[in-house]
Amino acid sequence: MKFALHVRTARPAAEQFSLRLARELAQAGAEVSDDPESPPDMVLAVGGDGTMLAAISQAVTWDVPVLGFNLGTLGFLTAAEPGELSPVVERLVSGDYQVEERLTVSAAIGAVHATGINDVVVEKVDSTRLVSLAVMIDGSDFATYRADGLITATPTGSTAYSFSAGGPIVDPAVDALVLTPVASHDLFNRSIVLPATSKVDVTVITDRPVRVNVDKRDLGEIGEGETVRISKGARPARFVSFGTSTFPGLVRAKFGLS
Repeated sequence: MKFALHVRTARPAAEQFSLRLARELAQAGAEVSDDPESPPDMVLAVGGDGTMLAAISQAVTWDVPVLGFNLGTLGFLTAAEPGELSPVVERLVSGDYQVEERLTVSAAIGAVHATGINDVVVEKVDSTRLVSLAVMIDGSDFATYRADGLITATPTGSTAYSFSAGGPIVDPAVDALVLTPVASHDLFNRSIVLPATSKVDVTVITDRPVRVNVDKRDLGEIGEGETVRISKGARPARFVSFGTSTFPGLVRAKFGLS
């Protein structure tokens, strides 16, 4: 079995752990590859949720599953802790795991497009001024928002920026997109949960440009009269799971609920 490692190299603890991980994999008879032209069987991320986002992006391109070791703070996307290194490697090499598919989200500005696992964010460029965004859903007018921005999140991303903006937490088993305004100055300032098949068009209707980000990666800026189309990604993300916890249990643990 061949693995690719994605490591947060700026953090010494992550680098040291990745060396231990590579040794354990080799001792278990697995191969560790850094050849981008030769897709692995699985991507292993070492770091926090930011590292996981980058690893997931590569894994989706290769259409292989991904597992993360949490060396960050919250680690909502990771499935293993550093202290579980040996038993996790043993289970991976022996095939004792499941793969869960999760919805991805895509954004397109003309011919330029990108896909993410968390969210697409349309946000103001000038921090001192609101932007006006007209939203169409499946070709029909929905609403115009005067706000700092607009988030379209997957269920996986519902625990990230969308949650901090007041959006609901959605179990990844639910196929849906969550539309959440950021600091809206309108009467209607609630999130709306849409079927995953929905096509969301966001058009700038003032002379104030906006920036479009996909999982914090800059897709570009659009100005008055220009539109970004947001929809379900063409390919799902595939997460390695050991079937040891439920999503409500994960939320309880990560948010310290009692």
